Amino acid sequence: MNTSMLFLVVAILIAIAYVVGRSRAATLRKNETPMHSLPRYYGYLTAICTALPAFAILIIWSIAEPAILKSSTISSLPSGIQSLPEGELDLVLNDIKNLATGGISQSADDSIRQAAATHYGETQGLSRLLKSIIVILAGLAGLLYGFKKIHSNTRARVGVERAIMIALIACSCIAIFTTLGIVLSVLFESLRFFNKVPFTEFAFGLHWSPQTSIRADQVGSSGSFGAVPIFAGTLLISAIAMLVAVPFGLMSAIYLAEYASSTVRAWAKPLLEILAGIPTVVYGFFAALTVAPLIRNVGESIGLDVASESALAAGLVMGIMIIPFVSSLSDDVITAVPQAMRDGSLGLGATKSETIKKVVIPAALPGIVGGILLAVSRAIGETMIVVMAAGLAANLTINPLEAVTTVTVQIVTLLTGDQAFDSPKTLAAFALGLMLFVTTLILNVIALHTVRKYREQYD
Repeated sequence: MNTSMLFLVVAILIAIAYVVGRSRAATLRKNETPMHSLPRYYGYLTAICTALPAFAILIIWSIAEPAILKSSTISSLPSGIQSLPEGELDLVLNDIKNLATGGISQSADDSIRQAAATHYGETQGLSRLLKSIIVILAGLAGLLYGFKKIHSNTRARVGVERAIMIALIACSCIAIFTTLGIVLSVLFESLRFFNKVPFTEFAFGLHWSPQTSIRADQVGSSGSFGAVPIFAGTLLISAIAMLVAVPFGLMSAIYLAEYASSTVRAWAKPLLEILAGIPTVVYGFFAALTVAPLIRNVGESIGLDVASESALAAGLVMGIMIIPFVSSLSDDVITAVPQAMRDGSLGLGATKSETIKKVVIPAALPGIVGGILLAVSRAIGETMIVVMAAGLAANLTINPLEAVTTVTVQIVTLLTGDQAFDSPKTLAAFALGLMLFVTTLILNVIALHTVRKYREQYD
């Protein structure tokens, strides 16, 4: 029985445990036995007692099984093959696995590997059989234990709530450790990059050309890793996008929340949010085929020199794309402002517009800033529109009519294809990611201080 089928069997066993536990508690309650908790809690408790041992054994077995199969297969091979270097031995094992599973192999006529493949298949089959039997028996034992715990002295609700609390803490720890792992992995690779390239050159250099050659005597072997043009391009395109998204998104949110009728709101809000569901590659096509040529033609008609790929085209389309992020979140927080605050302001003689400007918007500011921050993060992390509309040129300029590039585009470019992860060219992608992470963190801290400052007026 494979793992997915075993998961299904355990899930069915858990459902049976819940029904049995709840029925047993309901029967005792009908017989006027004083029970501490409602019958459903005893069902939950029985299901938890069934799930814990079954899933624990299943997870541990699934983690340990590959190593056991590998060790058993290696022990069945001749000593000459066992003494091969680790890389060559892994290739032999992969070939044996392909033979065992009926995949493509170039050693179908090798009797030694055929015998090892047969051994591997038999061992794997035995492992799956034992795993299925032990997991099901563990689930049944847990079900029996939970069933015996159903009596008047069992505090089922307390046990269930404690189990849920432990599960929530475990999920929180997993999220924290995952974040920590991501940060440490990026930091470790970035430190390797800074061992090869000085931090001052990376942070303050004005020329970005990460191409490096294989031999030191080739042209461009050293590369240039000044990241200022990349971050300047990122900030330029993001600023243009926010100049489009924030006014349009916030004004549309105010209209939908405060002025629009229920009929208009029911139609306009879903239509506006459709923009968030359009794939970014479609926006990229729109920017490259429609907006960029239009900007170039208009600029040339008034005597401006406009590049075929420009930051303005990418920023405008990106701003249209992230309007729903600002609009939808701002609309929700503005709608959530208590009506009593509006009524109090209107009762004191303020007009509707004055109430919106001096009462509603300040009260909803934390949520509005949150929506804007989400939009900023979306703008900084966008790649496809920039590739198709702004290009790959790392130009240090503040002219929106010229071609620029962003951090995310360069990360994708550096990690595309077969790359050696010990060269400065590839490691530069991690350094860019680290700098982008630090920049975003600083923006979040500034935004939190701003929100806290204005929120105190309404605590």
